[in-house]
Amino acid sequence: MLKLSQITDVIEKFAPLPLQESYDNAGLIIGNKNMDINAALICLDSTEEVLDEAIANGSNLIIAHHPIIFTGIKKLNGKNYVERVIIKAIKNDIAIYAAHTNLDNVQQGVNAKICEKLGLIETKILSPIKNNLKKLVTYSPTKDAENIRQALFTAGAGVIGNYGECSFNSPGFGTFKAGDSTNPHVGKIGEQHTEEEVRIETIFPAHLLSNIIKSLTEAHPYEEVAFDIFPIENINPTIGSGMIGKLKTPTNEMTFLNSLKSIMNTKAIRHTKPLDKKIETIAVCGGAGSFLLKEAINQNADIFITGDFKYHEFFDAEDKIVIADIGHYESEQFTKEIFYDLLMTNFPNFAARISNVITNPINYI
Repeated sequence: MLKLSQITDVIEKFAPLPLQESYDNAGLIIGNKNMDINAALICLDSTEEVLDEAIANGSNLIIAHHPIIFTGIKKLNGKNYVERVIIKAIKNDIAIYAAHTNLDNVQQGVNAKICEKLGLIETKILSPIKNNLKKLVTYSPTKDAENIRQALFTAGAGVIGNYGECSFNSPGFGTFKAGDSTNPHVGKIGEQHTEEEVRIETIFPAHLLSNIIKSLTEAHPYEEVAFDIFPIENINPTIGSGMIGKLKTPTNEMTFLNSLKSIMNTKAIRHTKPLDKKIETIAVCGGAGSFLLKEAINQNADIFITGDFKYHEFFDAEDKIVIADIGHYESEQFTKEIFYDLLMTNFPNFAARISNVITNPINYI
């Protein structure tokens, strides 16, 4: 049996909550982080049928992609499915947790899973976010520099694209005079001291700020640690919306669309007209991704796969790209595998199940 916090900590390390969009409501929706969890049921949507499944199989945690609550709840009288799920979950002591746009925005999240299913190579974030990186500058006694660097790297600093443990280091010397109430690591109280030091510079994602500072101060030998934090405008290539990659072997459009229909288990694909060219470069976005169409075109994608395109938005393809709307549910259905694999990797003996309920509200004839 696990504490709920143990499970949510693993999910949030993989998909940090600060990476969710401003409109979102990811995180612990119902429950107490200290409650004991005997089993988890994984789904896309926390519907009444999923909740009944959890009760039937003894799961007291539901892990969903979509939050059951998006806006404020002013009354709880069971007038709609959201209120009924909340009431029933509380009555049965079942926690509900959601990882939504934060899971969309990480490099190994929802869109990476789509790329994996399609067999894409050379994948990267389609629209990386800006202003998410910060630079840390600190100063260390020469003999302690390696220990401090490793502490910062362990906390998540020093990642640039596919490279880790990145830093710049320059030698110099620092001076200070310890005051009467101090306990200096080197030097004497009341005397100016000169110490050979290393200036360490590295970058980190903004959401790791508190962890970076904590790791720095714990690893640093000085009583007072000197450091600077600078915002930088560089894009973060590991965080953002959508993904783009290539097929190992280019294929014609209709052959690819038929394959896409099979791989994504969809009964229909709404698409723009074929352009009589090979499909090689593919852009994807789980859920509603029409906002990324221009970026897909700018990056010379041959096809853009997503869901929830509106009628007039199909015209925006302008014969430059094929739009393939496979459906919202269909584009995100394999997200459940991400949760399951994450739990099994960290808690091999934990009882985690993928829901048997198909929560897609859209039917086809």
